[in-house]
Amino acid sequence: MDAILLHLVPASAYALLALVVWRAPKRIDATSTAAASRILLAAGLLTHGFVLGYDMLDGATLRFGLAPALSLTLWLALVLYFAESFVTRLDSLLLLALPVASVCCLLPLALPGDVQITTPGWGLRLHLVVAMLAYSLFALAALHAVMLAVTERRLHHAQLDGDLDRLPPLLTVENLLFRLIAVAFVFLSLTLASGLLLPDLPTTRPLTVKYKLGFTAASWLVFGVLLAGRHLRGWRGRVAQRWTGAGFTFLLLAYAGTHFVLEVLFKR
Repeated sequence: MDAILLHLVPASAYALLALVVWRAPKRIDATSTAAASRILLAAGLLTHGFVLGYDMLDGATLRFGLAPALSLTLWLALVLYFAESFVTRLDSLLLLALPVASVCCLLPLALPGDVQITTPGWGLRLHLVVAMLAYSLFALAALHAVMLAVTERRLHHAQLDGDLDRLPPLLTVENLLFRLIAVAFVFLSLTLASGLLLPDLPTTRPLTVKYKLGFTAASWLVFGVLLAGRHLRGWRGRVAQRWTGAGFTFLLLAYAGTHFVLEVLFKR
């Protein structure tokens, strides 16, 4: 019961914040609503971080699995959004991210994960931190791409209602998208390098490791081509959104896909 209540606190905070954002004034200068949203988001992040420690840390043992990893990814993505919200108001992004984060807070109750690493070395700790930073930045980039696609479609069909007042200029969001991808690409490169070079990474499931490495390399290649296309040919709009979606899909398959098969389908 205590564990259920513990997970319900951040999930409820995120759900309440999603409701506040949904019902908030649509004017970009609604500063009072923005301040209240930041307070609620900060409260959710603090409690969510405490829950992550409860789920993943047990003395010298590091517990990992599909649900805790998804929860950690959404937490890091929302931390990045919290920092970003002081520069640009992105209510539409919150409306996409908060319901997902709320569900991910509760997932560890059903899928706690059975991957346990005892006394992980500094190399493994660094590898996991860098990998989760890369995943979270790419998750945030994917949300930006979805927001751009939805907005451009509404503009194309002349659906110009008041909801567009929640959005910053599309060029601003697109430039932010590529900045996120560029930084995440650096972290993903470090993740691949550390995964290949560090001797203390667990190899008890060699087939899973091979799948992860293959899908991560495919994602790295897709995002590398996207950044090169942006720099050399000025790729933007739907081309950029499609490449972002493809790269993020490979990244999801690299971790979430293999763990879903092992933990949910095969019960391993």
